[in-house]
Amino acid sequence: MRKSNWTARLAGMAAFALAAVTVAGRRRRADLRGQVALILGGSRGLGLALARELADAGCRLVIAARNDGDLADARRDLEARGAEVLTRMCDVGHPSDIDAVVAAARARFGAIDILVNVAGLIQVGPAESLTLDNFRDALGVNFWGPLRAIDAVVAEMRERRRGRIVNITSIGGVLAVPHLLPYACAKAAAIALSDGLGAELRKDGIAVTTVVPGLMATGSFPAAFFKGDAARELAWFRALSTSRISAMSAPRAAKRIVAAAARGDSQVVLTLSAKVGRLAAALAPGLVRRLFAFANRLLSSGESDRNKREHRGRELLAAAPG
Repeated sequence: MRKSNWTARLAGMAAFALAAVTVAGRRRRADLRGQVALILGGSRGLGLALARELADAGCRLVIAARNDGDLADARRDLEARGAEVLTRMCDVGHPSDIDAVVAAARARFGAIDILVNVAGLIQVGPAESLTLDNFRDALGVNFWGPLRAIDAVVAEMRERRRGRIVNITSIGGVLAVPHLLPYACAKAAAIALSDGLGAELRKDGIAVTTVVPGLMATGSFPAAFFKGDAARELAWFRALSTSRISAMSAPRAAKRIVAAAARGDSQVVLTLSAKVGRLAAALAPGLVRRLFAFANRLLSSGESDRNKREHRGRELLAAAPG
């Protein structure tokens, strides 16, 4: 009887704790209303999905991207949802572009409350086809871009003793997937930056959320770059990034990311495959490497792997028969 009572008491305490956490989480999410969110890479894919979620949370938005047409479409989309939106063209690989966007955001809305680093560069191809410039470009966009953006806003966040920074990294930064080496190296650096800053900035009232997604159905393959046997590389990358089995939808991911950022979570790992992959890399790194070596043999196509010419995904799609 005592055991039964004790079990019931524990179950009641657990239910109460879960309810308290849920209520607290909802209260914190409501606090986003009226805040200014700057989204670098916010005109399409995951960035636009995040902008929609933040708009629905009541944020005023600044979205930046490289394509003026995409920005115009995104602005119409977001304004139709009732959001107040400022758009600016920006290549995060150029420091002056980031400074200009931050200055425009402050001039229009005042202080920036939320920084979301989404913009990324994906290059797909075997190691034989890659150059040092490929690695330099990947680091410039996927690592230096977020770092420069953080540097542009963090002093003001420290002064106000509040702010949120959301860094979209990748499971590729944990698992060095074959034929994605520049991307994997840059995302590994981005994870280290985000986690390290998160620990140091907590004392200043700034919450840093490291987002580690697996494959996502964001339509990224037309904007990616392909080398080696480019058509073959596009085929496997497109298949995995559009499959409902292997890839998470952008709207679903955006909901989880915004909720995690509102709670001030340190890290959120998206997709079951990413969670399994991260665990496997920690517990059985030798096995993971052997599996990737086998995958590399399947992906390799011989002499064409040495082709260093770069092709944009959308160019390959346009040239494909049919």
